[in-house]
Amino acid sequence: MINLNNKYHDLVAALKDQAPFTPDVALILGSGLGEFAGSVDTLKTISTVSLPGYPPSTVQGHEGKIHFAHYAGKNLMLFQGRIHFYEGYKLSQCVLPVFLAHKTNCRKVILTNAAGGINPVFVPGDLMLNASFNAYNIKKELSHLIGIISRESKDRILSFPSPGLNDKIRRAAMSEGICLREGVYWYVKGPSYETPSEIKMIGRFGGDAVGMSTVHEALYASYLGMEVAAITCITNYAAGISPVKLSHAEVTETANRVKHTFESLIKKIITLVD
Repeated sequence: MINLNNKYHDLVAALKDQAPFTPDVALILGSGLGEFAGSVDTLKTISTVSLPGYPPSTVQGHEGKIHFAHYAGKNLMLFQGRIHFYEGYKLSQCVLPVFLAHKTNCRKVILTNAAGGINPVFVPGDLMLNASFNAYNIKKELSHLIGIISRESKDRILSFPSPGLNDKIRRAAMSEGICLREGVYWYVKGPSYETPSEIKMIGRFGGDAVGMSTVHEALYASYLGMEVAAITCITNYAAGISPVKLSHAEVTETANRVKHTFESLIKKIITLVD
């Protein structure tokens, strides 16, 4: 078991020293979705390179900033940029945003990501509520991180996604007139995109969208006892579904196209969070 309290003692101390409040909600903003941070009233911005031991983000569109902001009377902690396993980082580093949010006494986290659509009904630009996910290829690394857990902790992990938080997201989408898909997010480690045959297999096993983040963050947040939900932006068709060659540029272009819809949904969710 890895003791993150010891490993990141100085980092936590540095963050707490600068944090202006206890967040009501933490949001981790995925590829192309970071612009949401500019749509709320930011009180304090911390560059992650200034925090001791915080790994730098190497992916385009992940700024490496933590914003403390206000919206609708709620205190927000926004992670503009995440840490990916495929960048060569360890799982203990990839869950840092969740760990840090928890250390600031935040108890709710909304994860967002960009992913390839597998479900034939989905089109690029759709938003999908993660009703469930497949995590079989990350469980070994997660067990090394959290060690042997109690029955209570197992029950918490199995509670993802948090039913109450998911209900609020559905209500928010209905209120804003947003067509919110629901489906299974299938996690892959990367760093390369999947082959068409792999996508066909994932689809047969029930995957609706495929991506390289979120699942370990969700599991770890649940392990810590946080309420957690995840929203996917379908930014492209997965390999083999469309003749168009996959590219990160397509991911960011689609996310930019739907940023106002995404912003409206997240803001409405914030107003509904207790």
